[in-house]
Amino acid sequence: MERLLARWERRFGGFAIPNLMIYVIVGMAGVWLMVQGRPEVLGRLQLIPYAVKHGQVWRLVTFLLVPPSFDPLGFFLYLWFMWWVGSSLEQHWGSFKFNAYYFVGALATIAASFVVGPMTAFWLDYSLIFAMATVAPDETILFSFILPIRLKWLGLASAAYMLFVAATGGLSEKAAVAAALVNYLVFFGEHWRSSLRGRAVVARQRARRADIDASVPVFGNRSCAICGAQEADGTDIRVCTCEKCGGQPRALCLAHARSH
Repeated sequence: MERLLARWERRFGGFAIPNLMIYVIVGMAGVWLMVQGRPEVLGRLQLIPYAVKHGQVWRLVTFLLVPPSFDPLGFFLYLWFMWWVGSSLEQHWGSFKFNAYYFVGALATIAASFVVGPMTAFWLDYSLIFAMATVAPDETILFSFILPIRLKWLGLASAAYMLFVAATGGLSEKAAVAAALVNYLVFFGEHWRSSLRGRAVVARQRARRADIDASVPVFGNRSCAICGAQEADGTDIRVCTCEKCGGQPRALCLAHARSH
């Protein structure tokens, strides 16, 4: 994925939108203000596939600007968090990769809505948490401006909540959660595969060392399998696992380890 993104950035990097999340936040603030005076405006901005099919194509963009909460405090906290996580990801990745991540998630959400019905951008925004928790797991944020919490724990808590919603919600909730994970899996699938392979290799190496340690006598009591020289007498005893020894660890004095 990284190589593909690098090629695309060389070709299309000039089309990336710097500070994309600032535009989204300003748009959300504008929608919030409009809805305070004219609540009926909200219904013309949401992602409703039936309306899109009948010519209201602006909904494919405006749904990204509909805030999940119109409570003033909740709205302010949401905007602050979106600004923080979005700008932080863009600093780590650059504008092009962040744009790609966000718009892949947006396209997945639109596709899911045409299958199961109207959707919001809430879970798309939620997926930014997983990205940031993967990129900088040990970074600390003041949750609700009060509680310091590491991003890896926030990411795990968010994943648990998302799984709960997917398990207990209806088809629409399941599809929304799945759509929100598409961009994460596309961008981080290779990262987790490499990580799991690395852990498997480490586990095999530890198991092999444990087998060798268990099959060889404790230091100070080893003796050469050929001449019987004792390590306790000062003989330099080595452990050999060559093909001549059948691949099994065998204690040999230095002379026989070189010449057997």
